[in-house]
Amino acid sequence: MPRIDQEIKLDFKDVLIRPKRSTLRSRAEVDLNRAFTFRNSSADYDGIPIMASNMDTVGTFEMAIALDKHNCFTTVHKHYQLEDWVKFADKNPTVLKNVAVSAGASKEDFDKVKKIIELVPAINYLCLDVANGYSQLFVDCVASFRDEFPKKTIIAGNVVTGEMVEELILTGADIIKVGIGPGSVCTTRKKTGVGYPQLSAVIECADSAHGLNGHIISDGGCTNPGDVAKAFGAGADFVMLGGMLAGHEQSGGETIERNGKSFKCFYGMSSATAMEKHHGGVAEYRASEGKTVEVPFKGDVKNTMNDILGGLRSACTYTGSSKLKEMSKRCTFIRVTQQTNEIFRGSEV
Repeated sequence: MPRIDQEIKLDFKDVLIRPKRSTLRSRAEVDLNRAFTFRNSSADYDGIPIMASNMDTVGTFEMAIALDKHNCFTTVHKHYQLEDWVKFADKNPTVLKNVAVSAGASKEDFDKVKKIIELVPAINYLCLDVANGYSQLFVDCVASFRDEFPKKTIIAGNVVTGEMVEELILTGADIIKVGIGPGSVCTTRKKTGVGYPQLSAVIECADSAHGLNGHIISDGGCTNPGDVAKAFGAGADFVMLGGMLAGHEQSGGETIERNGKSFKCFYGMSSATAMEKHHGGVAEYRASEGKTVEVPFKGDVKNTMNDILGGLRSACTYTGSSKLKEMSKRCTFIRVTQQTNEIFRGSEV
């Protein structure tokens, strides 16, 4: 018999953060840096734990260079060639500390990553990314990468439940990517009916991961800096952004000119656009689970990053958190029926 979980599950839009008394005199006093030691690689991390998604319209080498200036991280998409990695590493050795090389679960991906690491051994992070992190094939993939790269920090996902977070960590992953369906260009929930509200997924998965000294990434669902703050408040160690970082100079995707305005193409990695570009089309046995949109050109990503980091510092001051590390301990969510007063929506100048 089918069963229904009657417990309410919440998304970012369903809550606000309750303010608390603070002794901070200025946002400038807030420390956004986090320091982690990862469970399986035993490697150390020190930086601002915001990540660019490994989509080819976001996770580019140009984005990695730009985000490194903020001490933020980029999971570089898997479609660069070996010579591209060598060229990038030769010109930007200091950026590599904030970069992961991405792969799927195929033998071809494994072999390609192995060659990249041989050529650029300074890469310390591997991002193993599949749409469905629940398959035994993916668990076996994580185990194979851990055996081959015992000292590399492994990011693995995506999942949304505690038991799978625990299994992937025990199999060898260090950081688990949490999120099925919340992304702005993801249509998995419509095509499959599968998903999990992102705020609740983060809270539950963080609890499971931290019990094993593992870490999680909240991947998807952030539409503004306030959502980023909510993700950290919910217990995320890292927050991964796709749509918020699309449309910039450093983003991938085709630039389109229309009526004197510029747009950039942004699409999900399971979309027909992505599959036609990288795999010759959508295979007959599957459906497209992503859409393609045109994002207004936003210029240099520096301005967007300053806005995100400024909002995050402000959220810390509202909760009395002098460090981002304290955010989840000082965060109380309140359920709401609306986020903002929309009377002048569309009238901004």
